Amino acid sequence: MLLLILGLILFTGIHSLRLGDDALRIRFLSQLGEAKFKGLYSLISIVGFILMVYGFGLARDTPIPIWSQPSFTKWIAYFLTLLAMVLMVATYVPNNRIRAKLHHPMVLSVKTWALAHLIANGTLAHILLFGTLLVWSVLLFRASRVRDKQMQVVYVSGNGASTWLTLEIGLALWLIFVGWLHGWIVGVQVLMG
Repeated sequence: MLLLILGLILFTGIHSLRLGDDALRIRFLSQLGEAKFKGLYSLISIVGFILMVYGFGLARDTPIPIWSQPSFTKWIAYFLTLLAMVLMVATYVPNNRIRAKLHHPMVLSVKTWALAHLIANGTLAHILLFGTLLVWSVLLFRASRVRDKQMQVVYVSGNGASTWLTLEIGLALWLIFVGWLHGWIVGVQVLMG
């Protein structure tokens, strides 16, 4: 559990530099320079991610149950993960209306994905991992929207064709992930049981 917690601290910590007024990030940038800052940021992110994933895997081997979830929660999780996949795709498909409306679909994707996994799982490791990522993404989304407002960021309105493409790719990736990839990567086949 310690590796999971350390990984969460490193990963969410380094990704939280923009939660406040950006002063800490700007100070690091000015002291280190852009190249060193990005290198250190990337290194801490990668180490944190590896520790988080490895620590979660170890913690999953000896689960500490906190609550039992009803079987219907898997259907809620299916819907939420589909939504999370569409939001993730909306981050990358240019000129889609989802990004134009929500502004930060990747952060919303993490939030939705974390909520789905909290609903469907009740062990301490799941609560630590997905609860931390949920709280972090809620705070980051709020900070991002405030920063957009302060900087008067204007988002392009988007078009229907790009939006449909976003939905289609999101659905296709979700089907691949829940049908096969989740079981291969995570070791848990979600469409069974």
